[in-house]
Amino acid sequence: MKTRLIAFTFLAAGALACNAFKHGSDTAEPSQPTVVQVDNQGFLDMTVYAARSSQRVRLGIATGNNKTNFNIPSILMSGLTPLHFVADPIGGRRASVSQEITVAPGDTVVLTIPPV
Repeated sequence: MKTRLIAFTFLAAGALACNAFKHGSDTAEPSQPTVVQVDNQGFLDMTVYAARSSQRVRLGIATGNNKTNFNIPSILMSGLTPLHFVADPIGGRRASVSQEITVAPGDTVVLTIPPV
């Protein structure tokens, strides 16, 4: 009888351990998106780009006098990544380029476009 109890205990412990390993990846937190919040205080709508070295990706349009959130594509992110942002006015003449900033995956970057 004692042998059966010990065998059952080991069997139950083994099943619980296998179940924990099976669901281990399910309990990990999904990676958070990296976001740029554009606070466009100007009148003109802006096409916003994220750029890294020679690669530039269009994020979308930031409406004038409004705040807009854009996800930075994972193709631009690789650990700590130096990025700069370009705001190209629709119907305007000159794009604005931000200073370079180091961004980590999951960060939220705030980009303020002042009124002109």
